[in-house]
Amino acid sequence: MVQKVGSDVVFENDKIRVWNFELRPGESTAMHTHEHDYLWYAISGAPLQIYDENEKDRGVLDVPTGAVFNLKIVGDEIEVLSEPGKGMRAPARHRAVNAGKDPYREVLIEFK
Repeated sequence: MVQKVGSDVVFENDKIRVWNFELRPGESTAMHTHEHDYLWYAISGAPLQIYDENEKDRGVLDVPTGAVFNLKIVGDEIEVLSEPGKGMRAPARHRAVNAGKDPYREVLIEFK
């Protein structure tokens, strides 16, 4: 089963899966698990509040408009490899809330 890590799959082949991802202010993703390394481009940035599977607040990831984030799965965590956020870790299983005042939008690419 494909984990829903975005709003809608817009492209898929044997190497990648591309997602459109949108969150209105205050809106949350469902709890999900990232199983593949991935990157995203923030079309419209916002601060994202991260919660682990036990609903523990894991902090805010500030996502500026135009930023590209490159993330690697390391065990049961995700590590941010790119600037901004380099070195930050979060649980691979989590949910994110748009903690900003504006809609958030990104294009997310999973590497199979």
